[in-house]
Formats: sequence, C-alpha cells, structure tokens
Amino acid sequence: MHKTVAVKSATTAASALLSRLHEHGIERVFGIVGREAAAILFDETPGLEFVLTRHEFTAGVMADVVARITNRPQACFATLGPGMTNLSTGIATSALDRSPVIAMAAQSESHDLFPNVTHQCLDSVRMMAPLTKWCGQLERGDDIADLVDSAVSASMVEPVGPSFLSLPVDLLASAVSDEPKEPPVTSGIRGLQDPDWRREADEAIRLLQEAEHPVLVVGTATIRAEAVELLREFVERHQIPVITTYVAKGVLRHDHPMTYGAVSGYMDGILDFPALDTLFGPADLIIALGYDYAEDLRPSMWQHGDPAKVVRVSPTVNPIPRVLTPDVDVIVDARSFLRHALANTGEMRNTPHDVEPLRARVREFLSDPQEYADGMRVHQVIDTVNSVVDGRGTIVSDIGYFRHFGVLFAQADQPYGFLTSAGCSSFGYGLPAAMGAQIARPDQPVVLIAGDGGFHSNSADLETVARLGLPLVMVVVNNDRNGLIELYQNLGHGKSHDPAVGFGSVDFVALAKANGIDGEHARTRAELAQALRKATEVRRPYLVEVPIAYDFGGGDFGALDV
Repeated sequence: MHKTVAVKSATTAASALLSRLHEHGIERVFGIVGREAAAILFDETPGLEFVLTRHEFTAGVMADVVARITNRPQACFATLGPGMTNLSTGIATSALDRSPVIAMAAQSESHDLFPNVTHQCLDSVRMMAPLTKWCGQLERGDDIADLVDSAVSASMVEPVGPSFLSLPVDLLASAVSDEPKEPPVTSGIRGLQDPDWRREADEAIRLLQEAEHPVLVVGTATIRAEAVELLREFVERHQIPVITTYVAKGVLRHDHPMTYGAVSGYMDGILDFPALDTLFGPADLIIALGYDYAEDLRPSMWQHGDPAKVVRVSPTVNPIPRVLTPDVDVIVDARSFLRHALANTGEMRNTPHDVEPLRARVREFLSDPQEYADGMRVHQVIDTVNSVVDGRGTIVSDIGYFRHFGVLFAQADQPYGFLTSAGCSSFGYGLPAAMGAQIARPDQPVVLIAGDGGFHSNSADLETVARLGLPLVMVVVNNDRNGLIELYQNLGHGKSHDPAVGFGSVDFVALAKANGIDGEHARTRAELAQALRKATEVRRPYLVEVPIAYDFGGGDFGALDV
C-alpha cells in the first residue's frame, strides 16, 4: 500500500524566493541542487528556468558572463557545504570581474545550524562575506523578498559584484504570507557621484585642450554605464586614440583608426617589440575612463616617455591612491562625463601619435605563413579564428599564456566581443564563460579558445553543452603543458621543471565525442580554417583540437615584474 503524500498549497519561502528573483528580471538559475530539493523544485515560478551544470563553478561563471553581457543581475545556486564552497570561486569571479550575480546556497536546518559540527554545515555567511557586496541568511520565511531586494540592490552599485543568500532548508519549505508586496523598483547600474564632479570634469577638459597627444585608457565601467556610443562620438569628433583593458576590447571596431589596441604586460615579450613605449611614450595626457585596477592595466604600463598628466574617471572612490594618484579625479560614471565633455569641448581636433610600427608588427605575426613541425603557433590560431568569426560574434578565452595572445590579436567589434576573466583569472573559466556568452547571444557565433590544462580542469561540463544544445565552437590549443607556468619558470630560473608543468596526453576530440559532441583534429592553418567553417555552419557544439608550441626565448617580459 502506497502512502499518500500531502502537497502543501500555501506559498512557501522557496516559491516566494523564485517569484521575487523573476520580478527583478531574472529568467534563469544556474546550479546544482542537493537535499534541499525536498523544499524547492525550481518549477514554482513560470518563466524562471533552472539550468543544471556539472560543477558549481560552472554555474557561477555562467551567471557572471550572462550578467556581464546583459548588464542585468543573474542568479546561481548550490547545495550546502561543499556545494557552497565549490560555488565560491564562481562568486569570486563575479566579484573581481564586476558582475551583478545573486548567489544562493542551501544551509542546514535552522535548528541544527552548528558550523563545523553538523554534517555538511559550514558558516557560509562568514565565508562569503569577504567576496560579496552583500551577504545574508534567511532567518524568517516572510523576510525572503526583502532579502532578495537587498541582494539585487547591492549588486547593482559600482563596483558591481555578487551578493549571497544562505537558505536554511527548513525555512525554504516554510509557509509565508500571501500578502502582495509592492514590486521592486528596478534600475540600471548605479555609482557614486561627487557633487563637484563637473568642476573636476572641467579641469580634465582644460588639460585635454592643452594636450598634444592625449590617450583614452578605457575600462569596462564605461560599458556598464552604457556609454559606448557616446565614447565613439567623442573619439571621432576629437580624434583621440583609445587603448583598452583586456575586456574592454570592442568599444571601437578593431579596424577603427583610433583603436590602438588592448594592453597586456606580456605584449613586449610576445611581440619582441617595444609596444608599451610605442603606445604610451608620446602621450602627455592619460584619461583613464571607467578605470579599474582589477582589469590588470596597471599605471606602470603607461609610465613611458616624459611624465604624463593623468585624469581618472570612475563611479567609485579611488581605492589605490598609493599606486595611482591622478592629477584630476572625476568621481562620476563615464556616461555623465562624456555627455559633459561633448557639450564643452567644441570642435577641438587632436593629432594622434603614430603607432604604425606596432600595427605592422602585429600584422607580421598574424600573417605568419610558416608551418612549424612542433605545432602551430597561437597567433596563427587566433588569426584563423578572426577570419571565421569576422567580427560577427564573441571570442572567449580561458586562462593561460595563450590568453595574452588573444588580448593582442583577437578582433572584437562589439563590447565584450572578446571575453576573458581579467580580474579573477581562474583556470577552467573558458568553457562556462563561452556557455554563458552563447545563452546571452543565441544568434551569434561563440568561439572558445582554451588550453589543454584549463579546459580539462572543467571539461565535465561538455555534457552540459551537449544537453543544452549550445552551438559553441571550442578550440583546444594543446601542448600537454601549463605553458604560462613554464614561461614563469624560464623567467625566474632560465629553465623549466617538467614535473610541475607537464601533463599526460588527452585526446580531446574523443572526450568531446564521449559527451555527444562532434570534433576533429587540425594540425595546419588550412585544416583549422576548414574545421572552423564547418563548425560555424552546422550550428551544433563542435570541438577542434590543435597541437601548439610556444617560443619562450628572446622576448622582454620586464612589465611583468617577475
């Protein structure tokens, strides 16, 4: 005889939680559910879907990237204990890469909540507090909507970042009041604004009018402020060169004459060319627009040639005055600053300094026709990817030495057209980031470039790619080694130590096929181009494995301060 299970009809905290998230515009929760499934089924709110991943880190990064591209909050979820700790690296990613993520984890029942004593019970609030903008725990079922409002509100204020909710299992299942609450007031991302910002902005404009070779150094707070069109108008009116951080590539088209490229501390060494001196040596004014130190474009990188005046424009108070002391500090969002500048700079027209020798060096790398016996070179891979994507989609890079080739050579024609984790830079970021980009941009091609080390650290979610039918093109550049660490070994010791960097061989095409994804090996430019064209045409998940090799000798990596 089967026992009949009574179904509760009262509104629970779980359904109120999902309903409130949906009222804030959230349509997905990425994650993995544990025993709290007895309290929350994730079908309680129509229009809000649960996206199951194989690892909680994947869930966190997917939420991070969808939030970054859409400029709206996104959600991720994990079970208690180890689920929460696995999610923490995804939360750290959204913290350092500035995405409004609402992270949630189940917690032990409220009557059995004894951290480090109860089975799977950790003090999640204390663990997450240093990583988040706001952190709280549900103490009473009726408080759930208010907690969601607090989490969303905190996440959307610059510096944008994650919030965290700890959810005891018994309280998730508890009945809550059915009294309707006023819907939350939703708005875009906000930041600080100095009451005197116009006075500081006018001083910045005066310096701009006096400068011979001003340069705009652009960070992603400019994108979050929805200021890209204003930036383009400002740049074209005044002919001011734009240099970006890794992740602000695409604020101008890659072939725009005022696009001077993205900056990496590795660029002089990779190119064997004085790139930083070419970019910044003649500059007498740096306007750091939407500047964020976490994006890894450091003030030391622009300190070439004679000392330049520096203007910082940011919606936050300067957190690093001992590293960056600007001559003018305009505490306001990039959109407000550019509107003010456009209204007050007239028809002033600048004469940009010449960077043609650097552009020629980049073209030389990209056109490299040589076939190398030990494997393709990463710049050849990226040039081939550029030719196939052709500015119509998103190039995503995992973390590794190859990422810095992407910073220099990948072409981006839209904001976040080149995606990587500039702030946290966690191994394995690439696959979930590409998945998030494909969800946010379903009609555009997304191509992932990942090294064998980072890709295999998170390759279980190949099954998720297949299950969701995401038409990602995954290019795994494989040298059976941690190439970036081998570079550091050579810089520090003049040699490498194989046990610390060498892996056994993995057939990633076979791994893809085992997860229901087609793939092939490509050993030459021609084979890679053919594979990529096929992959983008079929609009199904596809993996291409490419053997590569690095040349570590000769380059000047002094900007790394190793």
